[in-house]
Amino acid sequence: MIRFSIIPPFFIQRIFTKNQQTMSEDIDLKYFKKRLIERQDTILAGQEARKKDTAPVELDQARIGRLSRMDAMQQQAISQASARLIDLERQRIKTALSRIESDEYGYCILCDEEIAIKRLEFDPSLLTCISCAQKAERA
Repeated sequence: MIRFSIIPPFFIQRIFTKNQQTMSEDIDLKYFKKRLIERQDTILAGQEARKKDTAPVELDQARIGRLSRMDAMQQQAISQASARLIDLERQRIKTALSRIESDEYGYCILCDEEIAIKRLEFDPSLLTCISCAQKAERA
């Protein structure tokens, strides 16, 4: 016979609130917020410089040769891929900053477990714990 235990919602809320208080005490939110904003500013400053690299390649054969055009097209594709990755990082930073404001920073968005402080020190924009990141990588 299978027995189910029902945990009252107020008890779950109390446990969750207690964990949040513990994490907030252990983590220096100002430090992480400062690092996130600095990285966001660096990304925004670099975007202007990268706009030229993603511009359409000129197809004037009289001006440049076929191999030079192919090299330029390859460089353009690399720049576009880099821009996509930077956009993803910018979105992660934006999400992390909003999670700091809502007191949810430091918790995995998938399992609600604490993210290791060393992991956040490595990259403060990470939104998942190591377990969930490994599961997502395998999938």
